[in-house]
Amino acid sequence: MTYIMRSSFILFFVSTLFLQGTLGSFICEELPTNVCGFAIATSAKRCLLENSSGNDGKVQYQCKTSEVVVANMREHIETDECVDACGVDRNSVGISSDALLDSQFTSKLCSPACYHHCANIIDLYFNLAAGEGVYLPDLCNKQRTNPHRAMAELSSNGGPIEGAADAPAPSPVSF
Repeated sequence: MTYIMRSSFILFFVSTLFLQGTLGSFICEELPTNVCGFAIATSAKRCLLENSSGNDGKVQYQCKTSEVVVANMREHIETDECVDACGVDRNSVGISSDALLDSQFTSKLCSPACYHHCANIIDLYFNLAAGEGVYLPDLCNKQRTNPHRAMAELSSNGGPIEGAADAPAPSPVSF
């Protein structure tokens, strides 16, 4: 019995090594479009979905590599659970910080199911928010305690939420 178990283990281990060597690099352009959004390549660059018109006039979608590098994460395809928990759309083309103005979206993004378990999506929106002078942890705290006030402060002058001017550049999420 131990011989069979040992042989099975060795076969599994060798198969795993072979599979890793066969798969090689994780390249955005080789991903199916239905998993492209929120994926991260071997190069640690984010994948993004782009569209163009084909010769027949129909819209065609393609997964492309962006120039945005993610610290401490690579070869990642976001789970359907995180996509659902965070309220994001894997099939959307482009991404904007404007989504942070939508209280329903921000509520999902700041929910414990998203904020504490979906580091990739939180990192992306943390950086988008910081680009607008908003510190995502502060926005989420205000969203939990007084969602109407958080949205009013965010949209009143299109500017940062109180205290966000000193927002650090790196993500608060450790991977």
